[in-house]
Amino acid sequence: MSTDLRNRLFEQLDSLVLIDPHTHIDALSPASTNLSEILGYHYYTELAHSAGLPQKQIEAPEITPREKVGLLLNNLEPIQNTIQYSWLIEMCQQFFGFEGDIIDGSNWEQVYDDAQAKIDEPDWAQQVLAQSGLEAVFLTNDFDDPLEGFDTSVYIPCLRTDDLVFHLAKDSVRERLEVCTNISIENLGSLTQCLEHLFTHFTRENAKACAISLPPWFVPREVNYGEAETALEQIQTNGEQAAPEHKESMACWVFWKLAELCDEFRLPFDLMIGVNRSVYPGGVYQGMDLYDSRVSLIQYADLFNAFPAVKFPVSVLASVTNQELASYSWIFPNVITNGHWWYSNTP
Repeated sequence: MSTDLRNRLFEQLDSLVLIDPHTHIDALSPASTNLSEILGYHYYTELAHSAGLPQKQIEAPEITPREKVGLLLNNLEPIQNTIQYSWLIEMCQQFFGFEGDIIDGSNWEQVYDDAQAKIDEPDWAQQVLAQSGLEAVFLTNDFDDPLEGFDTSVYIPCLRTDDLVFHLAKDSVRERLEVCTNISIENLGSLTQCLEHLFTHFTRENAKACAISLPPWFVPREVNYGEAETALEQIQTNGEQAAPEHKESMACWVFWKLAELCDEFRLPFDLMIGVNRSVYPGGVYQGMDLYDSRVSLIQYADLFNAFPAVKFPVSVLASVTNQELASYSWIFPNVITNGHWWYSNTP
């Protein structure tokens, strides 16, 4: 491909105004308030940690934003050859007027001050969206989020359901569900009412998707009423000490019910497949999880077949599953290639 053709293709792609389908933005405070909120993102803290900076220093409880930026930038020399570092330089150049190619101990304070002056401008969030070519972004909303106080046409709600599927055995999760729906969970019928209430609330507030991250061992299946009722009784009685088979049955029942509700409310069900949580508990925040090559989309074939009217935007984690996802999206009209999850990111 010639340089001219590459440039022409880039110019056409760069001219598009986009909607970001997955973010963790806080809609009530959507923009960074200082440079440490950018540099403190796990892409950078993970690399600094892997290059030898202790987690306890990175996440010291009394560290100020300015101190954290200084700490990280003074320890990023070993990762100056990474794509993440080039992203940082480009961000500082494009958004904060930085004219150099390296940020280190000699100039980071000036970069910090210049960034802060820009960030303090009252329309900073709008500037970032416009300069990034973004019309709107999807959020990641807990099921008990009131979805109030922000423009849902720009910050689009998305019902995140991990807690409902995998953590319903926790008393705190069931209590949150009962409080936000004003429904007492007595049996499968009332639990279904709770889930229906969530979908009604979210779609009324312009939610456009339901989403979940899924471990590699999970295989969706339809659970019969008796098995599900027994599982619910067990987790209500024993909580997190309930037998693994009952927690698995409950997870499958709730997941399948969510797919049914996506069908009923005409929402896509975003699936982010294959992550193992807390593999490295000593890591930095959000730097503890890893992917697993044993996962396959064949585990989801029954789901895709059972709900032909539901769109499943799927994100996977590694090159081998990228190829598999491309094939599934070719064969299944309701499977959409949505993204490559960051866990197998090559710096």
